[in-house]
Amino acid sequence: MIDLRHIDTWLFDLDLTLYPPEVELMRQIEQRITRFVADWTGLPMGEAYALQKAYFLEHGTTLAGMVANHGVDPVRFVAEVEDVILDDVHPDPRLRAALQRLPGRRLVFTNAGGAYAGRVLARLGVDDLFEDVFHIEAANYVPKPQLATFERMMHRHEVKPLTSAFFEDAARNLAPAASLGMTTILVGPHALTADLPFVHHKTHSLPPFLEAAHVQETP
Repeated sequence: MIDLRHIDTWLFDLDLTLYPPEVELMRQIEQRITRFVADWTGLPMGEAYALQKAYFLEHGTTLAGMVANHGVDPVRFVAEVEDVILDDVHPDPRLRAALQRLPGRRLVFTNAGGAYAGRVLARLGVDDLFEDVFHIEAANYVPKPQLATFERMMHRHEVKPLTSAFFEDAARNLAPAASLGMTTILVGPHALTADLPFVHHKTHSLPPFLEAAHVQETP
């Protein structure tokens, strides 16, 4: 049993963390990003996709690269690429029950926009379980894994890293969390094969991990 009795603040990434890869929202978003990059730059779709991925690796998000190198309006970018259909997202009673057993505060910490995050959380049936969402607008469009964004989030929500756990599907976003003293959990189908010093725990799926974790009992 994983001992998380010291945790009183629970931070969750959104995409591919609170829902599994079988929910294909990210495919829709990726396709819309490629189209945006192609339309903005005039590049063919294949070259636009390559640029999209290069900016994601270099800047943390394609958005950050497009803002830095092409002067894109981040508000427009987020509105266009996250205007996706959520028919594949359904209430997840097991996730809800697993989240409800966690003592203390629950926050979503995502590189996605606030409107999109709210829609997804509502579709999952867990929006009422979170104190707030720290989204890309709150981060002034500076994405994870930038340390400044972690610091901005912690300042805004008075998060104490030593008693916080952060759940993420992107391993690189856990590095700054670990450096700050947070307990880190890598989530996803490839998590169990990761061998990284800043990943403290690994799980292929979020609900079973939360169900099994030893947490502080609430009065």
